[in-house]
Amino acid sequence: MTPEEEDTAGLDEDDALMRRIAAGDERAYAMLVQKHLGRTVRTAMRILGNQADAEDAAQDAFIRVWKHAENWEPEANSGAKFTTWFYRVVTNLCIDYTRKKRGIALDNIAEQEAEDESGLEKLERADTFQTLKSHMDALPERQRTALTLCFYEEMSNKEAADIMGISIKALESLLVRARRSLRETMDADDIRDGMSAGN
Repeated sequence: MTPEEEDTAGLDEDDALMRRIAAGDERAYAMLVQKHLGRTVRTAMRILGNQADAEDAAQDAFIRVWKHAENWEPEANSGAKFTTWFYRVVTNLCIDYTRKKRGIALDNIAEQEAEDESGLEKLERADTFQTLKSHMDALPERQRTALTLCFYEEMSNKEAADIMGISIKALESLLVRARRSLRETMDADDIRDGMSAGN
């Protein structure tokens, strides 16, 4: 066991890596990035709806990890859980990106296709996905973030609330409003589509 590993014995894996990163350990930094990169990009993609922006936000978040590691306080020392702190950074960066890039057309998300689907089924599923995505993109950023964390990333309400820096009650209110907005706009689309088909 190396001296750095001895110093971090008994700490949570992320906290241990952060302690080593604070000491300038690039290998520990690479391990932390590898561990969280996929989920970070996926979370950012759900919020931003754009792969390039999601990758940029993830890169910025990891740069902040490297720069601020020496100020890190493990949860055991009354600090925050690493994932709570880190995904708060990620979501705040995503919100900043949406504010800067509001009004710019979003890229399409490529969905993995099931091999046993017919061409028609693929088209219908892609259309449904694209419809849901466009309605989610239209939600206010905090509602979209709450939905992303709770439903796509399957975080608990408490963890999502901590990441967003709000109370659980406020988070639940965002979720209720987001679901209501999605239901209303998608129902309105169905009515419009029905009227168009009748003409």
